[in-house]
Parts: sequence; C-alpha cells; structure tokens
Amino acid sequence: MDTLSYKTKSAKNEEVERDWFVVDATNQTLGRMGSQIAHILRGKHKPSFTPHVDCGDHVIVINAEKVKLSGNKWNDKNYITYSGYPGGQKIKTAKQVLESKPAYIVEHAIRLMLPKNRLGRAMYGKLHVYVGDEHPHEAQKPQVLKFDK
Repeated sequence: MDTLSYKTKSAKNEEVERDWFVVDATNQTLGRMGSQIAHILRGKHKPSFTPHVDCGDHVIVINAEKVKLSGNKWNDKNYITYSGYPGGQKIKTAKQVLESKPAYIVEHAIRLMLPKNRLGRAMYGKLHVYVGDEHPHEAQKPQVLKFDK
C-alpha cells in the first residue's frame, strides 16, 4: 500500500516576501479600512499564512486627516490617556485628536486590531501613516490598494 505523505508547510521568517501597498484614506470609514489594513499587516491574505510568523506586508496610509467616522463619533468617541500619576488622566474627543495628531486616529484604530504581543508589535512596525498625499517610500514601488465600498 503506497501512502502519500502530505505536509503542511509553515512559513519561516527568512522566507517571507513582503510587498508594499499604499492606501488613500480619503472618505474611507475608519473601522472598515482599519480592519482590512490589519488583515494585510497580519498576512492573512497570503496562502502561506502562519499564525506564529510575521507574514504581513508593509502598508502606507496617506491622507489620514480625511478619514470618515459614522454617526456623531467625532464628538462622542473619546481617546483616554493616563500618565500613571494622580490626576493624570486626559480625555479628548476624536475631533480634538484630529486637530492635534490626525495620523494617531488611524494608527490607534489599526494597532488595537493586531495581536497584543511582540508579534503584534512587529506587525505594527510595518504600518506607515502620513498626513497629506506625500510619502517617502517611492523607492519601494508600492502598489495601490483599493477597498470595496
């Protein structure tokens, strides 16, 4: 009896090929765009996806200040920071954060969708968010990534 042995191939960190994608955040809903970007950063779109290896690609997000939030979230959504000292808790609305640090809104949303361990931090390092439509990664020849509405 001839038995064929098929083995599932796990990706190794040295063998992973990483592509570069550019996403225009103009009029994109924050959560929907963020979940699709997190999917790409994690590498789940590749057939060689391995959960314990960073298989993801680099993603460049431009025009981060033009992202959309649905409903009344510009006034209702709060970003809370705490310094660790008594009285060190600060609360800002999404509109206030957009005025001071527009890229933070996109970075924060995507970071919370990634794993909370050292692998997730490595995946987050491949996210590049910029205000405006210029970015310094033209040498990597990024492919334009369009999301379905």
